[in-house]
Amino acid sequence: MKTDRIVVITGAGGGMGKLAVERFLANGDTVIASDTSEESLAKLAPNDRLRTVVADISKEADCTRVADTVGGRVDVLVNVAGFFPMQPFDEMTGDDFRKVVDINLTGTFLMIKAIVPLMRGHGWGRIVNIGSASTFEGVADQVHYVAAKSGLFGLSRSLARVLGKDGITVNVVTPGLTVTPQVRKLMPPELLEQQIKSRAIPREETGEDLIGAIFFLASPDADFISGQTVNVDGGKHML
Repeated sequence: MKTDRIVVITGAGGGMGKLAVERFLANGDTVIASDTSEESLAKLAPNDRLRTVVADISKEADCTRVADTVGGRVDVLVNVAGFFPMQPFDEMTGDDFRKVVDINLTGTFLMIKAIVPLMRGHGWGRIVNIGSASTFEGVADQVHYVAAKSGLFGLSRSLARVLGKDGITVNVVTPGLTVTPQVRKLMPPELLEQQIKSRAIPREETGEDLIGAIFFLASPDADFISGQTVNVDGGKHML
């Protein structure tokens, strides 16, 4: 396993992001962890190889600041940051739609745009974008979120062709509904139960279920995999 990598993780203060930070640190990598508040980043366990930076990825200047915090090369970028409100379409405004797209799609583009110059020139790099299995069937009260996450497929596949010559791969991991504390607070219990019943593996999905796929795509074992979608939803969708 490749160690001593420089890894940038957005959304690092959330359930999935925190687990990703811990996994890369345990591997001996240096992690630059980004999130929207100092409070969320303060929940990460102190580590000599961990640096944190407060940033809103929907703002280009903040993404540039994350890159400036690194200062040197980047080997792995994991775009975890996301925003997934439930909102009926009839109540959705243009501003609501733009906010969700800005965080889930435009923010991913801006982070990649800021970090890629630090990846190029080393012959090796990994970009892992976190999508959503909701894109395979649609969600009535998440039109903006599903639209934004669907855009990650086109972004990732096109960038895979742009960056392949530099030895940089770009892939997407699509989780099913993952039960983080925030999801449990926002989602109706009946929706969580419905998800369990629809899976080949009939249980709740947790952040731990996703880390293996993320870590694999960031490893040398995935050297010849790019532009792909790895679906991790317990067999609800079989692609």
